[in-house]
Amino acid sequence: MKAPGRKVWAIPEGYIPGWSNGPEPEFLSHETVCILNASDDDAHIEITIYFSDREPAGPYRVTVTARRTLHLRFNDLKDPEPIPPEKDYASVIVSDVPVVIQHTRLDSRQAENALLSTIAWCEP
Repeated sequence: MKAPGRKVWAIPEGYIPGWSNGPEPEFLSHETVCILNASDDDAHIEITIYFSDREPAGPYRVTVTARRTLHLRFNDLKDPEPIPPEKDYASVIVSDVPVVIQHTRLDSRQAENALLSTIAWCEP
């Protein structure tokens, strides 16, 4: 079976809330990129973060082993620099094997939590 996915993905919307309501780490406001690697090869991923008022950050590098998934919080990206909270950003994700990307946000700034999830845009 051919592994599903593409090698280039974009998430044009990103925002890490500056504070949270509820116990951590479960209810820490966050952005997550969910990466599915259904192929027989490890996926070497580079993530570049784009801002409206400064040069991009990255690349952030992660590996998703063959036939596995990784749920990576943008909040946890530290090298080469943390992604600043309360700042709009976008991301481009490039993989050396086809992967499927989903974007999720948990916003717990209010007691009534909000969860957003969508499939990212992929290069045809």
